[in-house]
Amino acid sequence: MNTNEFASLTTLKVTIDSNKVAHIQLARPEQLNAMNMAFWAELPSVIAALDREAAARVVVISSTGKHFTAGMDLDVFRNMGASYTGEPARRAEGLRRWVMHLQDSFNALENARMPVLTAIQGGCIGGGVDMVCASDMRYCSRDAFFSIRETALGMAADVGTLQRVQHVMPVGLARELAYTSRNMDAAEALSCGFVNQVFDSQEQLLEEVMAIAASIAKHSPIAVSGTKTMLNYSRDHSVAESLEAMATWQSGMLQMPDVQEAMQATAEKRDGQFEDLLPFDSSMK
Repeated sequence: MNTNEFASLTTLKVTIDSNKVAHIQLARPEQLNAMNMAFWAELPSVIAALDREAAARVVVISSTGKHFTAGMDLDVFRNMGASYTGEPARRAEGLRRWVMHLQDSFNALENARMPVLTAIQGGCIGGGVDMVCASDMRYCSRDAFFSIRETALGMAADVGTLQRVQHVMPVGLARELAYTSRNMDAAEALSCGFVNQVFDSQEQLLEEVMAIAASIAKHSPIAVSGTKTMLNYSRDHSVAESLEAMATWQSGMLQMPDVQEAMQATAEKRDGQFEDLLPFDSSMK
């Protein structure tokens, strides 16, 4: 998918503003933005296109209607159920690959060069928690609530929540939410650090999150991308390994034009003017 194909999306609406902030909206409010088969193909394709074309410096994911998302749509469960046929080992291997395919849809948020912010209203259930855990920052409205619902459905959450949630809230609370499937409201999400801020309404939420995204987008894209890369690396590695990776990154990516422009812009009390990252050319011509 290319950015000029975004108009053909069936589950998402995508716009890119003058600040180079891409706004991805879940666009099935009548179905509570449940994640159907098309969603799992469209979201990673959109992120890949934005990243590959360097079309955005920051991504904001929000939703429409009363709830952020009700999680996995029934058609995905039906599709998985239909695969429970045939020889057991091959059936299991196929299911494993299918789950990994779904995981990759949210891995795309973490692997993108640009930060991804999520703006959550109403219910964020099941797969919704998987998705927002893969984002860089989370913000919500006062009516928001979060539920790791899979345990109540007779299964373990398998698309990223269990692997990421203990990094974004206290371990004991993460386990309690996963074991009980209870709702965590906005106030509790803020108090434990799962969300950065809580806003009174969906309108205020989106306005403020877009402003935060714009404040990120005005910085050097290479500096922001390097910061995201190193934060993700440091989360998964020791301090010593992370310091060595940081030194290696700086040896290649720390160049003077962006540093000089940033310093000059600060001195002149203006926003810096920085080149976008290069689009990815697989041919390496």
